[in-house]
Amino acid sequence: MDELVRLTQLCRRLGAATDEQAAVMAQQLMKRADQLAAERAIPREAAMQHLLSVLVHGRQGEVPPGFTPPAPRG
Repeated sequence: MDELVRLTQLCRRLGAATDEQAAVMAQQLMKRADQLAAERAIPREAAMQHLLSVLVHGRQGEVPPGFTPPAPRG
């Protein structure tokens, strides 16, 4: 089973309203993991782990440990 399928299933279990919405969310997670890995010069797996932590904690109404919100752009 590939990453997209697994992430889509996870997003569906976490509350995505439809399979299509879950697939879009999974694709966005994968894209953002690639971006974070490049921006922070970290392994993609570490970036994905961070994003999944944010996702799961946010779904539970919690702030993940060590989470620092981005600075406002302006």
